Amino acid sequence: MTADPKPTAGRRDWWYLVHVGANMWGTNPERPVDRRTGRPGYAPHLRCDDGTWRTIVDEAVAAGFTGVVLDLGDAIAYESHPEIAVTGAWSTTRLREELAHLRELGLEPLPKLNFSTSHGAWLGVYSRMVSTPVYYEVVGDLIAEVANLFDTPRFFHLGMDEELITNQAGAPLVVLRQGELWQHDSLHLFDCVRKTGSRPWVWSDPAWADPESYYGFMPKDVVQSNWHYGLWFEAEDHGRPRDLKPFERYLAYLDLDERGYDQVPTTSSWRNAWDNFGASVRYCEEHLSKPPLAYLHSSWNLTIPERLHHHVETLRRAKDVIDGVTA
Repeated sequence: MTADPKPTAGRRDWWYLVHVGANMWGTNPERPVDRRTGRPGYAPHLRCDDGTWRTIVDEAVAAGFTGVVLDLGDAIAYESHPEIAVTGAWSTTRLREELAHLRELGLEPLPKLNFSTSHGAWLGVYSRMVSTPVYYEVVGDLIAEVANLFDTPRFFHLGMDEELITNQAGAPLVVLRQGELWQHDSLHLFDCVRKTGSRPWVWSDPAWADPESYYGFMPKDVVQSNWHYGLWFEAEDHGRPRDLKPFERYLAYLDLDERGYDQVPTTSSWRNAWDNFGASVRYCEEHLSKPPLAYLHSSWNLTIPERLHHHVETLRRAKDVIDGVTA
């Protein structure tokens, strides 16, 4: 086992999100692939091209990134639940080999399994068993196995974003948790991660519409990733309205900061928002009293040849931002 690269005092960590799995969006196997974005509703086979994967990794190193977050889903033939895997999924041996390669390049690998019901098609039949004893057993098995495969990563991303009817409007079956049940299941997932020795990590968008409820139950040890992919940033907080509009969601960075949470602000070049990364980093560097643990950047494109150009452009443009902060 090769130890993950550890941050040194004063160093910023920069992580890039890569999709090994593809079935986090939609549940209908008959929905065709969106050729513009490369995002399928569901694909029964692996949608992670080897050459594209390696090019992305090499470009991430060249751009100055220090880690890669692997969105795994059903792209791994888990020993605990092999029935989840798509055709052509990586074996656990292949995954360990890829993790070792990342470490050799100086990149810290971190796992992500999204347990939001809006992004849970990868769980197969278990996505229809949410909040049952079977579900709790399966998610516990998967978290334990992945943490072991990653040799106890520092952080384990659990997703938990966009569990809303608006994100499932076209689904043949709508599954939503709300209120105390959503909180209960979140706490269960956190405990599963803690048992492995890793630290739980989630998206923070549930705080946008109901901050009192979110901050009232969210444990302080859970790492928070608010995300804002627009270009609108202002120093004024406008009183931080209860229901943040899309262009105001960067204000949640301030709420999280005031409450003392550790943050990994998340940025993206989605829809060619090339300047979002730099604008987000500048805003957080100027307005957060507590330095972020890292910045997470993503193009939200699959790891396929048709979308490689967007990954490469995203990573090369990010280099100037990273160089500017670390200089």
